[in-house]
Amino acid sequence: MPIAGFERLNARLMAQGKEPFANPRNAAAGSVRQLDPSVTANRPLDVFFYDVLGVEGRGFRSQWEVLHFFPMIGVRTNPHCRRCESVDEIAGYHDEMHRRRDTLDYEIDGIVVKVDQLDWHERLGSTSRSPRWAMAWKFEPRRQESDVLNIRLQMGRTGILTPVAMLRPVQVGGVTVSRASLHNMDILRKMDVRIGDKVRVIRAGDVIPEVAEVIRDARTGREKEFRMPPTCPSCGAELVKEGPFYICPGGLACLAQAKQHLAHFASKSAMDIDLLGEKTIAQLVDSGRVKDPADLYALTESDIRRLAGYAELSARKLVRSIRKSKSVPFDRFLYALGIPHVGEHMARVLASHFDSLDALRNASEEELRRVPEIGPEIARAVAAFFRQESNLAVLRKLLTAGIEIRRPRGRAWKLEGRTFVFTGGLAAMSRDDAKRLVEDLGGRVTSSVSRETDFVVVGESPGSKLDDARRLGVKTITEEEFLGIIGKRQNTPAGRQP
Repeated sequence: MPIAGFERLNARLMAQGKEPFANPRNAAAGSVRQLDPSVTANRPLDVFFYDVLGVEGRGFRSQWEVLHFFPMIGVRTNPHCRRCESVDEIAGYHDEMHRRRDTLDYEIDGIVVKVDQLDWHERLGSTSRSPRWAMAWKFEPRRQESDVLNIRLQMGRTGILTPVAMLRPVQVGGVTVSRASLHNMDILRKMDVRIGDKVRVIRAGDVIPEVAEVIRDARTGREKEFRMPPTCPSCGAELVKEGPFYICPGGLACLAQAKQHLAHFASKSAMDIDLLGEKTIAQLVDSGRVKDPADLYALTESDIRRLAGYAELSARKLVRSIRKSKSVPFDRFLYALGIPHVGEHMARVLASHFDSLDALRNASEEELRRVPEIGPEIARAVAAFFRQESNLAVLRKLLTAGIEIRRPRGRAWKLEGRTFVFTGGLAAMSRDDAKRLVEDLGGRVTSSVSRETDFVVVGESPGSKLDDARRLGVKTITEEEFLGIIGKRQNTPAGRQP
């Protein structure tokens, strides 16, 4: 959204007594998410085009050729794009755009550098997060001065206590910033941030508020140093220091971690408890009805009806959703537990190596380190999690509540080593559900087609991935054929009471 359009939109909203947008970025995002297209149509949105994802009837050799083709068909491109022949030229362009940043009618936080030759894009490939043939080169963030009113601790889901600076509210890049992470005690001590300090604040990547530096010349001598307490402010457990981090080992039994634990436990990639959102979780914890994930399975419709916003039907649906989640694949159960350093992928690694929850619980650090992809840090975290009596108590409660932990029968997973890509809409399930089924059987799902892809599953109205599959000679299958491949999966219980 252009800055001039953003200012006109905010003036109109305030004249109507409505809340204005914080910045053009938020305004643009909020506009395109509107359910009513007429609202979006009335917003001052604009667009530049940069790439072609699929093409029929002709080919392009370079990104530069694409950018010159667009105006011929009436498609707008950014007039400041430039083709550079060296790293020095790129650096010069970066400096030039940094100087011109405030003269543009739209916000930018850096430039994007791309390899020009399109055939090199395929050779370079992509990681799971980004292409190897493009990178962002950010500008130095804008800075504003503020005062540190206090330093408080913020508890993360995995028990890490993060010091957070509570600031005198200040505008940074169009956004009001009143708090900023200090990351960990090592960084806090190195920067020597104290309560009462005057500091310079930035938004890293024009998004995340950070304290960039302390203005030491402004000190009066009344500033106070912050000290990490020896025990968890919530549950009283003695804090454990791991590198620069202080961690509460209370785990599933620590109330300060409870809300975040429960939100993670109920998420789609974990236990997949539909309808259990953050507001409901907050009410359940604040009312004392739920202290750990196992308490969810003791909730009745009567308990839910006592919460704000719930009536008989909605309470019944939530209880039904909680009960439905009792049968869960082994890897998703491990991910749901919130073991430090164990994400979705590492949970699958552990679930594929150990026959049962008992086997994993009893594994030593040395045994864990012998598992492919498991390093010393992860082995230490997993072993420590299962040594904590409070965690074991919650596990016993979960299994007593009727949690059935499933895993594919036998060690040789049906789709192990196979890579799938989905294109187009699926009739029988969502894309996320299809991905989960592949991963439950040991397979892998990627977002782009390469020569390493085994199958491209073609649904309704497929996109350019179908063209990519044909060009690369990758096998394409229908949704029905995909269901046939996964249809013989069998599960067996894998968990017993620890």
